[in-house]
Amino acid sequence: MRKDIKASCQKRLGRIEGQVRGLAKMVDEDRYCIDIVTQISAVRAALRRVEEEVLRDHVSHCVEHAISSGNKTDQREKIAELMAVIGRSDR
Repeated sequence: MRKDIKASCQKRLGRIEGQVRGLAKMVDEDRYCIDIVTQISAVRAALRRVEEEVLRDHVSHCVEHAISSGNKTDQREKIAELMAVIGRSDR
């Protein structure tokens, strides 16, 4: 992973960690259910943004390298991995 992407993801994940702690506090405080669900939705959206950033980096680095290498086996493996992770996506 490129250093700038790694730093960006770490920063986002730190914020998400804070959001999750906030959610736990909301549950402890018996906050209104819809408010909790709204915050859960915000955390999921933030995680999706991190996922997209990591996937973009993977494509621009790992997949691109496999393509430029000319190694057909490596190319097939990287594409298969990408398709598998996209297939598991809950979007």
